[in-house]
Order: sequence, then C-alpha cells, then structure tokens
Amino acid sequence: MSRAGIVTDTTACLPPGLAARYAIEVLTLDLVFEDAVYRDGLTESSREFYETLASSRRPPTTGSPAPGAYAEAILRAGQDAEAVLCITVSRQFSAMHDAAMQGMALAREQAPNLDIRVLDSGAAAMAQGFVALEAARAAQEGAGIEHVIARAEALMPRVQLLVALDTLTYLGRSGRVPRLLIWASSPLQIKPIVVFQRGSYRPIGIVRTMRGATDRLFQALEQRTKAGDLHVCVHHTNAPDSAAALAERVRTSLQPAELLVSEFTQVMGVHTGPGLLGFAFYSDE
Repeated sequence: MSRAGIVTDTTACLPPGLAARYAIEVLTLDLVFEDAVYRDGLTESSREFYETLASSRRPPTTGSPAPGAYAEAILRAGQDAEAVLCITVSRQFSAMHDAAMQGMALAREQAPNLDIRVLDSGAAAMAQGFVALEAARAAQEGAGIEHVIARAEALMPRVQLLVALDTLTYLGRSGRVPRLLIWASSPLQIKPIVVFQRGSYRPIGIVRTMRGATDRLFQALEQRTKAGDLHVCVHHTNAPDSAAALAERVRTSLQPAELLVSEFTQVMGVHTGPGLLGFAFYSDE
C-alpha cells in the first residue's frame, strides 16, 4: 500500500504519461460549448477546437467540478493509500479549491480512516503540475503525508508560469486577469508577457510580434533560472511547431534537468485563445 495518493485536475496540464507513471489521479473538468458538454483534454483536435471557439455565437463556459466528483477522485486515489493530497489550481482563478474542500468532507464520510488534505497550489498549468509531481515523487519514495505536503509547499514559492499571449480577445470575453484588459482595446496588435507566481500575476512587458515575444520569453527564463538545475515545461495553444522550436532552444542553451512540452487543455485555452507560448518552471535549490 502506498502511503499517500495524489489528486489534481486537468488545469495542471500534466502530460498523461507522467500522470500515469506517478499514479496521479487527474480530475477531468467539463466545458460547455454551444449546446454540448465536452470533457477537458478529450475533445476535438486543437485546430478544430480553436476554429470552433473563434466562430461560436457564445463563448464556452467552464465550471468547477462538483464536490461529489472530487470525493470520487479522492476515494479512487485512496483505495491503496493511507492518505490523499488533493492539489488545486490557485483559488484566485477558480472556485475549485472550495469544491475540493467540500469533496474532502464528503469523502471523509465514506472513508473515515483515510487522511485527506487539500492544498491550493497558488498556480496553474504545469506550475500546478510540478507541485503535484513533487508530491507524487515524494509519495513514491514512501514519504508520509506530512512530508509529502512539506515537499509540495517547499516548491510552491519557486514555481512560475511565464506566458506570451498572441491575442487578448479571449481574456476579454472571460473577464479573467482584468489588469491585462486595459490593453484589449488597443488598436495595436500587442503581445503581453505575463508572469504568474504565488497566486498573483503581473505584466513584465509588451511586444508587437510573436517572434519578439519568443525572444522576450526566453530572456525572462534565462534571468530567472540557473543552467543545469532547471525544470521546465514549454506550453502552447495550437502552436506545436513554435513550442518544439522553443523547447530545442531551451535544451541546447540551458541544459535543463527536466524538459517537457505540454499544450494547454481546452479549459485553459478558452481563456487565452490560440497562439500562446510560455514556460512553467522552477530551479532546484
């Protein structure tokens, strides 16, 4: 029996192979698009998805999983474990943490001997995913729940999400990250560079082209890390070739200890639109 099971959700953008390797239970979010409900990460191809997104009469809606869904995921993760840690997206961006807390209460009713904890990662995308991975790696090493939580919490202040947005249209629709929307009405086709860390975000620059954005992203990554001990995930939305080129640049220039490429899931892409490039990353201490 494992000492601790780990639960997270599709906003973490965890590559499926990694989630399976570390036995992370990934809760799938739903996306309401036109009159249909899709499961996040399991819908159409990216190109078809973003074409539909651009032409839809109404923007899609996303919502937190029901507490019962969290309870079910927690109980699955706890089938062969003494404890379960559920790691959520930052509560600044979603009500999912509250739903997870309610799910924890429901799961405790059904499994009173299971030690269940919920942790707000203060992050999103693979910044959240790296926190879940750190917890899962500690669990696979046989750590108890307190040490698993300590490992996750020690990483949380160090993970960052750095992105360049090709368009602000979709953020304008969603109303998310309102500080960026001051640029949405600009007649210029600007590309904001934004860093997310510790549950907050701030713009660090604007450029006119995605080529310029790619260079600025890489420079920002270099300034924030040390070569050799970097863990990084290259993110994109419907831009696989650009992401692959950026990953190769990271590999050859920074020799990271861990290099991943992961597309934003649809629930994330709804808010950013296509063309996003970015990094989720941290450095070893």
